[in-house]
Amino acid sequence: MEFIIKISQFLLSLSLLIVLHELGHFIPAKLFKTRVEKFYLFFDVKFSLFKKKIGDTVYGIGWLPLGGYVKISGMIDESMDKEQMALPPQPWEFRSKPAWQRLIIMLGGVTVNFVLAALIYMVMAFAYGETDIATASIKDGYFITNPILEDMGAKTGDNVLAINGEPVTGYNAMRPKLIEAKKITIDRNGEKIVLTTPEDFLGQLSTGEDRTLFQLRTPFVVAQVVDSSANKNADLKEGDIITAVNNTKLKYFDEFGPFLETLKGQTVQVDILRDFEPITRELKVDEDGKFGIYPFSGANAKTYEKLGYYNVITKTYGLGESIGVGATRFKEQIVGYWAQLGMIFNPSTGAYKGVGGFKAIFDVFPSTWSWEAFWSITAFLSIMLGVLNLLPIPALDGGHVMFLLYEMISGRKPSDKFLEYAQMVGFFILIALVLFANGNDVFKALFK
Repeated sequence: MEFIIKISQFLLSLSLLIVLHELGHFIPAKLFKTRVEKFYLFFDVKFSLFKKKIGDTVYGIGWLPLGGYVKISGMIDESMDKEQMALPPQPWEFRSKPAWQRLIIMLGGVTVNFVLAALIYMVMAFAYGETDIATASIKDGYFITNPILEDMGAKTGDNVLAINGEPVTGYNAMRPKLIEAKKITIDRNGEKIVLTTPEDFLGQLSTGEDRTLFQLRTPFVVAQVVDSSANKNADLKEGDIITAVNNTKLKYFDEFGPFLETLKGQTVQVDILRDFEPITRELKVDEDGKFGIYPFSGANAKTYEKLGYYNVITKTYGLGESIGVGATRFKEQIVGYWAQLGMIFNPSTGAYKGVGGFKAIFDVFPSTWSWEAFWSITAFLSIMLGVLNLLPIPALDGGHVMFLLYEMISGRKPSDKFLEYAQMVGFFILIALVLFANGNDVFKALFK
């Protein structure tokens, strides 16, 4: 069931983005009276799952879910229709239109991607507001398990004060900034310490088994008792919070491991909060120093706030405010993605090791349906699609734009033969990038 939910979100999001991106090319082409021969979701190699011709355009769904396309008459594209290009130009063809019209047609797709992302962020600000955890209220620091952070000198209990010299105020807002961090200022028992990330920090993080960073320290919340556990028949319920063992208070889950190591094979008394009411139970500690209980990994922020772990910041926005908040978030996301893309093309950062394909995108979606998560992921993917399409690679929109700008500046149009060869080179580059990204997915699945 979890797979069905994830794949449904994945396909719905990609289908929406592809159709709207291609619609961004389709509409200005029609406005400038340019014939569009095909409008396809997914690729129709050899055959289509569905197709119907309306006017001059065949609308269809292909069987290969690697994207989509519109085929515009008189344009050198992935179809490599040499026969059409060998004929004299016709007034309805792309190549017969003024350069400025062709530029608008080519920029239509990425424009839709960016506008869509901005609109989603604006609507989300109005519908959901913003919820974050005030970092100043996190008194006992964070939980550290990643050996990369430990090698940098980070320890459980450290509090993050600033990233690259910029103070942090919200936990959720802090996490994406850690990816690009060069200097992390922490507070350790009242002492300020500056940690320096390695140059290939992102590469190490991408290939490591532990990809966590500064994790919230949370209580031991019961999710499920393991079937083989000696505590299988104990009176435990999902959501129970274990607060003490043998009268020793244990505030955080990360404190249980070392403590239970000293009680292997023993029966202990535990204090539990159930619906905020205290109860006691007897549990057995196995020979590995564990209860055999899966902890709840999700952060129920409101519950933890009620227990005094930290303060939750909740902001709601009116319609006018939502526009500004959404625009700011869009700007931050697009600037952040450009920065990450720059790191990927810089071999010294090792960021290229973390490049993923369709499986990586699939894994981003949650296993339970959440419209808030769906739209947030879709907005980011829309930015990603727009930015990647702007790369000056022939076969991508950015490649066509590059040649059009050259034509507008120089007054000379590249020959059809040159554009044909450039398209072929770009296509092979694009295939290589797709194979590399999805190859990374396969490597991680097999060897991690």
